[in-house]
Amino acid sequence: MTTKLMGAYHEIRAELLKRLLEEAPGRVQILSGPRQVGKTTLLLEMAKEFGEKATYVSADSTEAQMSGWWEQVVRTAGEKAHKAGGGLLLVDEIPFMPDWSRRLKSEADRIHRTKLPLHVVVSGSSAIQLGKGSRETMAGRFERLRLFHWPAGELMRCFHLQPDEAVNQYIQSGSYPGGQALLGQPDRWRAYLRDSIIEPAIGRDILNLEMVRKPALLRQLYAVSIGHPAEIVSLQKLAGELAERGALETIAHYLQLLEEACLVAGVRKYSERAVRQRAAPPKLTVLNHGLLAAMGPAPERERDPARWGRWVENAVGAFAWNAGQTVHYWRAEPLEVDWVFDGSWGAWAIEVKTGAYRPQDLKGLLEFCRLYPKFQPLLLCNAGDEAPGREGGIRTQSWASFLINGPGY
Repeated sequence: MTTKLMGAYHEIRAELLKRLLEEAPGRVQILSGPRQVGKTTLLLEMAKEFGEKATYVSADSTEAQMSGWWEQVVRTAGEKAHKAGGGLLLVDEIPFMPDWSRRLKSEADRIHRTKLPLHVVVSGSSAIQLGKGSRETMAGRFERLRLFHWPAGELMRCFHLQPDEAVNQYIQSGSYPGGQALLGQPDRWRAYLRDSIIEPAIGRDILNLEMVRKPALLRQLYAVSIGHPAEIVSLQKLAGELAERGALETIAHYLQLLEEACLVAGVRKYSERAVRQRAAPPKLTVLNHGLLAAMGPAPERERDPARWGRWVENAVGAFAWNAGQTVHYWRAEPLEVDWVFDGSWGAWAIEVKTGAYRPQDLKGLLEFCRLYPKFQPLLLCNAGDEAPGREGGIRTQSWASFLINGPGY
């Protein structure tokens, strides 16, 4: 049996600590998620919390490439656990260890067989590799914790920002905590995003997999997708914008890899029939606005309202995706609903308006909720522009409030 928890940094930290305070040995805790969201920081905090009982190592270090490294690490952690009556082994970036899942399974089985009072936590930036290995050989032996891109509320909490500051930063610069100190230095900040996040995610996490036979196509698909936030784009149109040719099936597969790497999601159309979902064009959703801003400055609300609106709409969808909601869009020409969410937040149909609107502009929202009554309609608009929506009987909230609190506040 496995369980999965997805959430903000402070929630994942609290849950991991709670599990590590349970009687050892327990299931192996697998901490996964995109690059630069705090996984290493979290492991180091746990090492500090447990003091001399803890052993922290990184599988992508130089010494980790030496013969016998893994066996020595496990031996040292086991000796500490015996001596202190309990221990903690923290292994960062474990996918860099050859044959990691088989070797970890072997040690997990030995720890349980000998009743060694040792907890084991491993992490990895590659959601694809980590997920594949854990599913194939670690079944029944692990629990997963997924740390996704930070929401605006987490920026507010950890960096003591005002709500409007956190929202503006979330939209204009993204939410990578490691980039906070560089926000006033645009060139260094973009270099950090490129060298520490984008290139490693594509060049190491994805391209190291043998299933990627056209790396140039994958890179081009990423660049083109970044240019269409919150846009419904057919695979045929995507193919037309790529310099390298590729079959539509290949493009669809590579888009899925970008989503598994937590870069860009191809959100599907809502339908109760799976065949219709697969046939409809995806809505491209960039999962952290730092990836958008790395390609150029954010749009100004007054000078480029259409592009600003796309960024706000994308931010709403990315927030829900990173919070573990099931995310769709809906369209039945000429009607459309920007987002359809289902999950721990409840079932919501959401329309995002960043400019003036009229009650008749909400026909798509009302029609969708008539067809699918389990969903509640919610209009997100500029603060102060709620009146037309409420006059039409639709629950209305500012998008700034939504990006801090979620739906319904």
